[in-house]
Amino acid sequence: MAAKKVIKVTKATKATNVKMVKAAKKAETKKVVKKVVALKKTEKKTVKPKAIKVESTVHGLNATVVDTDGKAKEKMILPAEVFGEKMNKQLIAQAVRVYLANQRAGSAATKSRGMVEGSTRKIYRQKGTGRARHGNIRAPIFVGGGITFGPVPHDFSMKMPEKMRRLALACALTSQYESGNVVFVDGLASLKPKTKYMAQSLTSLIGDARTLLVVGKEKGLVTRTARNIHNITLTSAESLNTYDVLSHNKIVFMKDGVAVVKEIITKTE
Repeated sequence: MAAKKVIKVTKATKATNVKMVKAAKKAETKKVVKKVVALKKTEKKTVKPKAIKVESTVHGLNATVVDTDGKAKEKMILPAEVFGEKMNKQLIAQAVRVYLANQRAGSAATKSRGMVEGSTRKIYRQKGTGRARHGNIRAPIFVGGGITFGPVPHDFSMKMPEKMRRLALACALTSQYESGNVVFVDGLASLKPKTKYMAQSLTSLIGDARTLLVVGKEKGLVTRTARNIHNITLTSAESLNTYDVLSHNKIVFMKDGVAVVKEIITKTE
């Protein structure tokens, strides 16, 4: 009988131990829940500062427009799509490569042995001379003979998507503008139609640097008076390209030419 009582007592103690463990776990979870609730209340009470919206504006696109004597005339807001584009050197290099490839005529050609004039007879007998055997004198081994594997007329032209070409032009203009090589002028069309007056005006603007003059819609006699000036390359705003922009030290924009270039670069069609 004594042994049975010991067994009952041990079971009871086990049950009480289990209850105590469960109660301790519940108490711990309650403490954790209280802490979490307290933290949430403090987070609600602490007012977070509102996020300030920073507008992505391009700074420094206010350019000075000068007159024909190089004096400041007015301020002009430049389009960010043309003079504030993010730099992409790989795209610029690709545009230049495509432009130069399209300038190649691909007309280089040589004559093969079938095109060269000359006799087709065997120049000497096959055997008995001690020399190498030969056929006609038009063979490539002889002076005046045909050319082996010479150049033939070839089309080197390459194509580039229009959007990529426009973006490359904007990157090139941005690079030149950030380097301080772009000048905006107003009044060239009103000068006297003589080359010496145009040369004096451009010299006061950019000196003797190799210059690209971008002519706008109101060109007047600018093209005629500036085409013979040393180190001046004329181009219309419609035909402006990446290579011309990068290959000149200075770029002179007529005031109305900026709007034309913006219209071309931002064209969606």
